[in-house]
Amino acid sequence: MLNASLLFKNVNLNQTLISLIDKCKSMAELKQIHALVIALGLSQDDPFATRILSFSATSAYGDMDYSYRIFLQLSNPTIFNWNTIIRGYSKGKNPSQSISVFVEMLRVGVSPDHLTFPFLAKASTRLSAHRLGVAVHGRISKTGYESDRFIQNSLIHMYGSCGEIVYARRMFDEMPKRNLVSWNAMLDGYAKCGDIDLAREVFELMPERDVVSWSSLIDGYVKDDDHGEALAIFERMQVVGPKANEVTMVSVLCACAHLGALEQGRIMHHYIIENGLPLTLVLRTSLVDMYAKCGAIQQALTVFHGVLINQTDVLIWNAMIGGLAMHGFVMESLNMFREMQIVGITPDEITYLCLLSACAHGGLVKEAWFFFESLGKASMTPKSEHYACMVDVLARAGQLTEAYQFLCQMPMEPTASMLGALLSGCMNHRKLDLAEIVGKKLIELEPYHDGRYIGLSNVYAVVKRWDEARTMREAMERRGVKKSPGCSFVEIFGTLHRFIAHDKTHPKSGQIYTMLNIIIKQMKFEADRETREYHLYDIEDIYNHLPRVNCRTNTSLA
Repeated sequence: MLNASLLFKNVNLNQTLISLIDKCKSMAELKQIHALVIALGLSQDDPFATRILSFSATSAYGDMDYSYRIFLQLSNPTIFNWNTIIRGYSKGKNPSQSISVFVEMLRVGVSPDHLTFPFLAKASTRLSAHRLGVAVHGRISKTGYESDRFIQNSLIHMYGSCGEIVYARRMFDEMPKRNLVSWNAMLDGYAKCGDIDLAREVFELMPERDVVSWSSLIDGYVKDDDHGEALAIFERMQVVGPKANEVTMVSVLCACAHLGALEQGRIMHHYIIENGLPLTLVLRTSLVDMYAKCGAIQQALTVFHGVLINQTDVLIWNAMIGGLAMHGFVMESLNMFREMQIVGITPDEITYLCLLSACAHGGLVKEAWFFFESLGKASMTPKSEHYACMVDVLARAGQLTEAYQFLCQMPMEPTASMLGALLSGCMNHRKLDLAEIVGKKLIELEPYHDGRYIGLSNVYAVVKRWDEARTMREAMERRGVKKSPGCSFVEIFGTLHRFIAHDKTHPKSGQIYTMLNIIIKQMKFEADRETREYHLYDIEDIYNHLPRVNCRTNTSLA
């Protein structure tokens, strides 16, 4: 058998080992090769040490703990080795460790290079640590790398992601020469900061665009709750832009889900298949979520069951459990949760939120308390959304006093969603004294939200306190609160139609308003006295603002 010194001289063996490392698909494979490298006495030599370190630190199959142990065994790590560890931590579960490694690197006298700082900027971004980012920027200035375009792009992205869009724009404007990455970083920064108009402005000014540009703008509109415009941008992308990728389609499916645009969602599903996009777990989860939210539960289940159980994660289970709960399939939702537990998927906070929603729809108060208390037993702290859901459960079940006491005993201040759920329950169960208290609290909490005044005016209308109902309208006028025009989407044969209250721009607005007049009159005629009083202010407001159309001329069009 050849000894280690002879093997070292064997060039073919070295090339074979390098090839094996490069083709690794798991840490188990890497560890076997690493053991052989150690046995041959090659663990300190390049390219073996560098490749093993890189795989364990930066590949999708890597293990940062293992990578760091290898790094500590290197007798004289190069700047490339230091950067590899910093990079691995910057994109891993503990990005703050990349800063610790950088500090240690400086302590032992190793100078950073132009590749070190983008990884530190990434760590600052993931930590949402603006002050840390500024410190990194300061270090860049001292070392003379500020003119490096790769570093400049990293800083634009960092400032934009940390909400410091003014600093990002300053960096962008001061760049003598921008590339596509620079433009994309600026566009993404505006989109993440919620300034979708400036994001659109940057997009339209871009000298060139790639799939990242289109995806960032689409996602920006989704985050801004302008889902119709997100789909419009995607349609434009199909005509003049590049082929969409997974990131694009996740945003587009999210837009379809929020609009309830089932036919559009089916078209997007077909687009994914037709264009050969890999049906990753992320995409399948988005499809399940879209179909479920659009009410196509059977199609959601078909996509869900198309994933092998051992390849599922908590996100796709949450999408299915939440979808079932949303559409009143309460027991099916709870059974799905039991299946999830059987296959060994650990629930998270979102899982329990979906379960509480199911209990609210099904009036399952006892079960809701069980799930709410399970959060603490699983070492999770209930968030405001969990408390709001619990209030909704109690309010729907008519346990209004218990719901109010629950609110008063919470370790946090009540949110508008909690109070809104309680107000709705009070109105449904005619607990009008408590409804008045809650309505006033809502106005205190959101004094510029038009719906809060309308909600309290409806409370007064039910008990025929007309003067106080009118004072709500007067209070809105004094504070300059205007009733926001309602907006809705209707999907007809795969085409989305957008409707805004009092809008006359729709090509068939004449027929629409004619029919709306007829419907409102019929509502007023058919409603019994109690119901009519309850809805009086809303119905009268709609009716009084309707354009008066010539019904004799246009009835046939309706």
